[in-house]
Amino acid sequence: MSNVDHLKDRVADAPSGNWVYRVLPRSAWPYAQLARWDRPIGWQLLMWPCFWSSALAANHAADLDQLSVSLFVFHLFLFFAGSVAMRGAGCTYNDLVDHVIDSEVARTRSRPLPSGRVSRFEAKAFLAVQAMVGLLVLIQFNASAITLGILSLAVVAVYPFAKRFTDWPQFFLGLAFSWGGLMGWAGIFGGLAMAPVWLYLGAVAWTIGYDTIYAHQDKEDDALVGVRSTARLFGQNTKRWLIGLYGATLFLLLLAYAAAGVGFIAYLGLLIAAVMFAWQILVLDIDDSDQCLSLFKSNSRVGAVIFAGLVLAIPFA
Repeated sequence: MSNVDHLKDRVADAPSGNWVYRVLPRSAWPYAQLARWDRPIGWQLLMWPCFWSSALAANHAADLDQLSVSLFVFHLFLFFAGSVAMRGAGCTYNDLVDHVIDSEVARTRSRPLPSGRVSRFEAKAFLAVQAMVGLLVLIQFNASAITLGILSLAVVAVYPFAKRFTDWPQFFLGLAFSWGGLMGWAGIFGGLAMAPVWLYLGAVAWTIGYDTIYAHQDKEDDALVGVRSTARLFGQNTKRWLIGLYGATLFLLLLAYAAAGVGFIAYLGLLIAAVMFAWQILVLDIDDSDQCLSLFKSNSRVGAVIFAGLVLAIPFA
């Protein structure tokens, strides 16, 4: 196979050394690309609010002498599997909705649908399979979490259209991507409280921030095809907006921590996250697409640090 033929089956902004291209047969590559398996950052960012909420609930449950470690670990596994499945389903749905727009944007025209490597029928069938996996994961939870999971579909359905009617599509992404911030708590306690609500709102602000950085990669093409985004809206004032958004994230998480009664180590993790946020803002060059992608991806490390702090704060004994 020539290098030219080999590259025809790739997506422009996906890492060529990913396991997808080393392990899966070539015929499976377009489906893996639809689900973004070659770009794990998406499911990671979807997963972290779920993990935060579970760990926040575990801290509170431990204080009430109600912590089940086995249930906590099982829920983490479910949230991991559900994040991979539903992020893949969401991306497939998004590509179906944005088929025409993607063909006009340099970074996305090599995706399976606009490049013609997958038909719309095949993409819809693959979407159904992924959604079924997500459903199988969801029904392992209690009734409260299942209800929340079903309600999230309304936000997920609206998001791909948001860029057509608002300058704030990142807000709608935040509503969808942060939903796990409610579900982790509900999965433990069978209902909600202010702690997971504060956490959810903090995750929404975080999502708007990091996805604004991501959207700066496409702002020129977006302007040409009429796609709206906070990157275009904020423009040269992006750093100021990020100070507000990341500051709101930290403040709202502080409220969540206080409401749940978490230990000192969790706050230490949040302090480290604050330093990481400050570094992103300090070095950001909105006209450097490669750097924007790198800074966007660094938010998975932020998510991991916040989760680690919450886990280490749990009084397991």
